[in-house]
Amino acid sequence: MRNELQELGRAVKQAQYRQHRALDSALSDVGTTLAQWDALRAISRAPGASGRELATATFQTEQAFGALVGRLTTQGLVERRPGHGRRIEHHLTPAGEQVLTAGHQVADDVLADCFAALPEADRTTLLGLLRRLTEEPDA
Repeated sequence: MRNELQELGRAVKQAQYRQHRALDSALSDVGTTLAQWDALRAISRAPGASGRELATATFQTEQAFGALVGRLTTQGLVERRPGHGRRIEHHLTPAGEQVLTAGHQVADDVLADCFAALPEADRTTLLGLLRRLTEEPDA
């Protein structure tokens, strides 16, 4: 049982690693990285969100996200605005929207390739299983 669970964990990590490598490589063609595109995606989903909220959404520390969004701001892809109190809000610029859109097209192609070995029914099942594993427990 222990070896099977370890093998399962390794297989999930291996699939994720392969997917991330392929995405990072392909996203370079549109001038971004996986981490940058993921940050743009998070900001697009929650315009005006704080750095703390966005760090959580992108599985990063606040410090790592702050450094990343600093680079995105320098590139003209993200704008930081004062919010309520000391809060800094994050918004995409038109250039950020363009990179995000281009990244979506790249990601669609890469992910279709990554999951091509699975028929649609298996992909649906896998998604359902992964959602069950990542659901937040009832508080």
